[in-house]
Amino acid sequence: MGSKKDKTREFIIETSYAIFAHNGFNAITMKDICEATQLSRGGLYSHFASTQEIFEAILVKMNQKKEMNFAEEMQKGECAVTILENALLLMEDEMNHPEDSLSLAMYEYTGNVATGRMEEFNKLGEDKWTSLIEYGIARGEFRPVVVEEIVNVILYVYQGVRMWSRIVKMSPETMQSITSHIRKQLVQ
Repeated sequence: MGSKKDKTREFIIETSYAIFAHNGFNAITMKDICEATQLSRGGLYSHFASTQEIFEAILVKMNQKKEMNFAEEMQKGECAVTILENALLLMEDEMNHPEDSLSLAMYEYTGNVATGRMEEFNKLGEDKWTSLIEYGIARGEFRPVVVEEIVNVILYVYQGVRMWSRIVKMSPETMQSITSHIRKQLVQ
């Protein structure tokens, strides 16, 4: 069990996620986060120095999400198809909820912050998906595809839909067609 400071920090991250998803990055101030978390300015600043720092903590947490971190399942020798199916279901669910997407905030963040953090996060995604696909190919569960190509399709189509669905209503069938295409490209 974490300390009170760790729990408060986690609460700030979780609460701020919804604010950034709804409003983007540029429109959010520390005052907005104070109001949403009901923390004093001093209380908030004792955990984070800026909205940028909070947003980066959110991005780190997203990349650590168990549902999309395949290493543990692969180490256990789990079926690559099962790992893929779970990831595709999560992707479908996320694509069907554009109001929960950080895509707009990530776009704005990248335009304002010259840190290369998004490249780091993108590389983590590339590495996770590359590992899973190579694992599935080695086990004979996935077709021998050009790994880089399918990783690009997975990452960029997914993020594109997440961004685009904020401005154009997309049907659940559209989301299913995307995950179906990924499945057809990989599964024997």
